[in-house]
Amino acid sequence: MQALLDAIATMRMPTDAQRVFHGRGGLHPGCEHWTLDVFPPVWVLTSFQPATDDELATIHAALSARWQQLTPEQPLNWVYQYRYEARADTRLMAGGVPEPHVVTEHGTRFRVHLLRGLNHGFFLDMAEGRRWVREHVAARPGLKVLNLFAYTCSFSVVALQAGARQVVNMDMSDGALAIGKQNHQLNGVAAGASFLPHDIFASWGKITRGGPYGLIVLDPPSYQKGSFVAEKDYARLLRRLPDLLAPGGHALLCLNSPKLGVAFLQDQMQALVPQLRFEQRVPNPPVFADVSSERSLKVLVYKAPD
Repeated sequence: MQALLDAIATMRMPTDAQRVFHGRGGLHPGCEHWTLDVFPPVWVLTSFQPATDDELATIHAALSARWQQLTPEQPLNWVYQYRYEARADTRLMAGGVPEPHVVTEHGTRFRVHLLRGLNHGFFLDMAEGRRWVREHVAARPGLKVLNLFAYTCSFSVVALQAGARQVVNMDMSDGALAIGKQNHQLNGVAAGASFLPHDIFASWGKITRGGPYGLIVLDPPSYQKGSFVAEKDYARLLRRLPDLLAPGGHALLCLNSPKLGVAFLQDQMQALVPQLRFEQRVPNPPVFADVSSERSLKVLVYKAPD
């Protein structure tokens, strides 16, 4: 675990929510099961293997020592999460967690929840995807956006901040969308956003009637039992793009599966919707570097014909 301890010993005072150590990328042998994130003022250590009490004590000592150097007047707050079989055990190890807990990314505010559930309400690896949406919309004021698998609506918030006219957010989870509404209110961009707690595959009529859209964001889970399995369901989304996109509109296709590479999306796009042109792969944040770009998060941009 030395690479993790070294990262802790040299980390800077955090302001925005971010990843600090990404063992999952495979660049630190022996630390592949560890990640360390900060959702100020709370650190979150995640392990994908059981951790011993001695390991957790060593990490606690390292965090305490570095935190004492960075801000001796503030208490250390940290949470440990063990993930296994799509479940998570979460423990508060020191200090406390604010409630409500609001973090920032480049000045934008988001609600997070660290002590319940597998995910925390805000995906740190999508920072560059949000940046791309912000810059893309800012260059096209008044854009209409469709945000599918919206979760807590971070794409919608940055799109409206950048000047989007309207964003339609759709997700099966009413609870996630409720947090999404709070995120819009936190940033003063509630006007222009709509929230539809529907099954996307049963709602194409509603989605189509609301179009066409200048930007469509597709960020589905790679595997969610009974809801979405990328290998068989992603194609069902791609086939709909020509009917939903405005002329010259863009689609942002996201896939976070270590088993499926870039070709999975590119081959299906070529076979199903060849009229859409590939423009770029959005890079991931440097801290999420991986031994293989095929395993890491894929964020691809496609453009409809003018």
